Amino acid sequence: MPGSRKIILKHVMSGLCTKMNRIKQLPSDVMETPLNRCLNTFDITLLGVGHMVGAGIYVLTGAVARDVAGPAIVLSFALAASACLLSALCYAEFGARVPKAGSAYVYTYLSIGEFWAFVIGWNILLEHMIGAASVARAWSGYVDSLFGGAISDATVAVTGEMHERLLSRYPDFLAFAVCLVYALLLSVGVKVSAVVNGVLTVVNLAVMGLVIVVGFYYADEKNWTDVKGGFFPYGFGGVIAGAATCFYAFVGFDSIATSGEEAKNPSFSIPMATALSMGVVTLGYILVSSALTLLLPYYQINPEAALPEAFTNVGQHWVKYVVSLGAICGMTTTLFGSLFSLPRCMYAMAVDGLLFSFLGNVNSKTQLPLANLAISGLFSATIALIFDLEKLVEFMSIGTLLAYTIVSASVIILRYRPSFETTASKPVLTPGSEQSSTASDCSPISEIGNLAGTLKVQYGWLTPVFGRREPGTVVTAAVFVYTTCACALCVMFQVVDRDMSQGMWWTVLLAVIFIFIMATCMLIINAHHQSNTGLRFKVPMVPFIPALSILCNIEFMVHLNILTWLRFFVWMILGMLVYFLYGIHHSKEGESNSTYSILMTSSEAVKEKWGSTKTSIKSALAKRRSSDRTAIVEDEYE
Repeated sequence: MPGSRKIILKHVMSGLCTKMNRIKQLPSDVMETPLNRCLNTFDITLLGVGHMVGAGIYVLTGAVARDVAGPAIVLSFALAASACLLSALCYAEFGARVPKAGSAYVYTYLSIGEFWAFVIGWNILLEHMIGAASVARAWSGYVDSLFGGAISDATVAVTGEMHERLLSRYPDFLAFAVCLVYALLLSVGVKVSAVVNGVLTVVNLAVMGLVIVVGFYYADEKNWTDVKGGFFPYGFGGVIAGAATCFYAFVGFDSIATSGEEAKNPSFSIPMATALSMGVVTLGYILVSSALTLLLPYYQINPEAALPEAFTNVGQHWVKYVVSLGAICGMTTTLFGSLFSLPRCMYAMAVDGLLFSFLGNVNSKTQLPLANLAISGLFSATIALIFDLEKLVEFMSIGTLLAYTIVSASVIILRYRPSFETTASKPVLTPGSEQSSTASDCSPISEIGNLAGTLKVQYGWLTPVFGRREPGTVVTAAVFVYTTCACALCVMFQVVDRDMSQGMWWTVLLAVIFIFIMATCMLIINAHHQSNTGLRFKVPMVPFIPALSILCNIEFMVHLNILTWLRFFVWMILGMLVYFLYGIHHSKEGESNSTYSILMTSSEAVKEKWGSTKTSIKSALAKRRSSDRTAIVEDEYE
């Protein structure tokens, strides 16, 4: 093998772990962006509400009420909203701290490292693509039902049926067109699309209000008490199972964080919009599900058209058409939310060098990444055209839950990491030096920043074990151990639940061990100082609320189908090819003038075969040796 090839391969393989764990450095002005900062709190709130209140309230509610939870779906929605609120608070803190597009991807890059950031970003892309495609098919199916199935019958007559397992029964050209049209509408400008989204969301909320008022007017409380099984026909287990399903009705709130780079005042708007949208959506879901289950017995609900048929049973046929209007508006805003978030995540990854550079281009006139929007619309439309999305929607949830888990972990890690300002200029204070620090050494604010990640005075007895570590490293390790034990505990509950219910000693012992380790990790984390410097909004009760969010998200993940996990690994293999063949070498957090880039530039300059570049490479290195020797050596051995 020629010597130049050996040098290049040595560079590529050296320091792989260091490159995968590179941390993103924020620019000095986090508000600077080529995108248009024009969204106010009201716009962002309606964006979040519109993304969450869509097909779920018109389809999901009926299916869960009839087959999973019964009238207790009200409690299922309350539990799901509580679990989702834990993650929403974590997103709100990051959105106020880091007002950048990319949402969970950016947050992970800042706290955990480049590799996990790419994993999250890659799955967010899939989540929004499948989300947009699934809503487009639901939109198409709802319109088709209003015409008595004429659209689907005509399509089958022309194209015939497809008989592959993963493909739909027929190609859905209406869903394909809907994706492209809405992507085109979003390309006009973020403010125009926000106004359209706001109008449609208000119409949808008005329809929900009408459903609630009319539903409670004709409500019969006997449908909660006298029907078979009463309020809990499926037991408390049904409530939990219903909560796991209803959880996905709230997942659209991450579009709020995605809008951070286009918000006028993100430090205020992102937390406020998150709180308002979660409150409105939770109240709406609980009231609509209450009205539905009070109108008729839960076992008579038609999951395909729950609300229209429920009002037909009480003689209010006109409500069917109002509900259809609300359903179309709601599914449109949900589609808007997915197509809004997807190109911005692609833009954030491309700007960092982890995706192809042309995806980071922003049109100077519209201040939008138009290429990303076109690609997003085309890919989502293609998926909607041919795939059976009932088999892929659950696939989408893995990426969502994984993102929520890592964002919750990132909140803990960053909260206990010394601030950038203080670590750059001040020495780290150890527990033994806390008492000796003087006012002349640092101001109160910088002192707090310097203490972040170090042991508190009352936990001085832990100094022999953890006191000599770099600030923040012990907390990061504790978060990793906690998450690993939470995974093991949830998997054990899922796999050996029957043995545990029978009191098998080894299952109980394992559960106690895992819970003890997790509690110890919480104690270790809580023993360190936090840094709250510069946070206008912060998650309360850190680390306990983010830790509870991690546990809830993992519990939902282990309930997913095994085939869903297999499809997830296939998608990840494709992502790893993109990262290791492109992203890791073009990352903006890497060395700007590494040996690898010098070698490649030299070999391309002479435009000869690999075996003949040896002399040119040596001369290029010799010319740079005097001025750039340090950088080359460091890059060789990182």
